[in-house]
Amino acid sequence: METKVFDVLVIGAGPAGLTAGIYLTRAGKKAAVFERFTPGGQVALTGEVENYLGYGKISGFELAQNFASSATSVGVNIINEEVVAVDFSKKLKKIKTRNNTYTCKAAIIATGCKVRELNIEGEQQFKGRGVSYCATCDGNFFKGKTVAVIGSGDSAVGDALYLSGICKQVYLLTKSYLKVKNYSIEQVKRVKNIKILSDAISAKIEGKDKVEGLVYTQNNKQTRLKVEGIFVAIGRLPDNEMFKDQLQLAPNGYVATTDGCATSCPGVFACGDIVDGSLRQIVYATGDGAKAATSAIKYIATNR
Repeated sequence: METKVFDVLVIGAGPAGLTAGIYLTRAGKKAAVFERFTPGGQVALTGEVENYLGYGKISGFELAQNFASSATSVGVNIINEEVVAVDFSKKLKKIKTRNNTYTCKAAIIATGCKVRELNIEGEQQFKGRGVSYCATCDGNFFKGKTVAVIGSGDSAVGDALYLSGICKQVYLLTKSYLKVKNYSIEQVKRVKNIKILSDAISAKIEGKDKVEGLVYTQNNKQTRLKVEGIFVAIGRLPDNEMFKDQLQLAPNGYVATTDGCATSCPGVFACGDIVDGSLRQIVYATGDGAKAATSAIKYIATNR
C-alpha cells in the first residue's frame, strides 16, 4: 500500500472540484483531484446547457470535456481512482482508494449528488437492461423504441425532450404536476411523440431478460405500459456516505459549511452540490470551488 503526501486533495471532478484544482495548481500547491468515472460530474450526464455564461447552447458532455481540458491545460493532476474511505481525525488527513493511501494537509469535498432510485420491484433486476438514470448516456440504445421517463422536474422534462428526437414514443410519468423552471409545459405538449401521464405512480418493472413493461397506478387504477426502456429522473441525493461520521451534516444530509466553505472539521472544506443550501447550478459550483480552494490555501498558510 503506497502512501503519497499532498498539500490539498480534492474528492470529485465536477465543476466545483475541477475549479478548486485549477486554483490550487495555479497557486503552486501540490494538489490532485480524484474522479472515479469521468471528469465533469453531473454536467456530463446533462442533455443541453443553456444558461452558462459564454455558451449559448452546448451539450453537457461537451461542456464537461471543456472543463476537464481547462483543468489539465494548467497542470491539474486528475487521479482516476475511486475514494473508498477517509480519515479526517488528525491534522494530516488520509484519503484511501482501492490501491493507495494519500495524505494531505487539507481536503476539499466535491462529491456532489447521486441519483435517487425508485425503490420499486424490478428496478435492481433490470438496471443496465432497460432501466437507466442517464438519457444522454443510454438514449441511443433505444432508437426507434418506446420508452418511459419518470419524474416531474427539469431533469425529467429535459430527458423526455431529448429522447423524443431518438425514440418512437416517450411517456412522461409525473407524480403530480410538472415542476419546471427551465422549460415550459407548452413546449413539452407541442412534441407529438411525448405523452404526459399525470398522477401516475410507478409500481413495478416487468420483463424477462430485459425491460418489457412498466406497471403504474393512476386514479386508483393499475395499468401496464408496454415499454422497452425506463429512464428514472426523480432527483438526487447527497453523496455523503464516507463523511457521515466525520463531518456535521444538515438535516437533509448535505454537508454543513461556513461562508468560506469550511466544514465542522478543521482543514476540510466542501463545495458544489454536496453543500447544504447550494443552488445546484454549474455557475454556483464553479464559484464555490474557487472559494474552497482559496480557503484551503489560507488554512495551510496559517497551520504549518
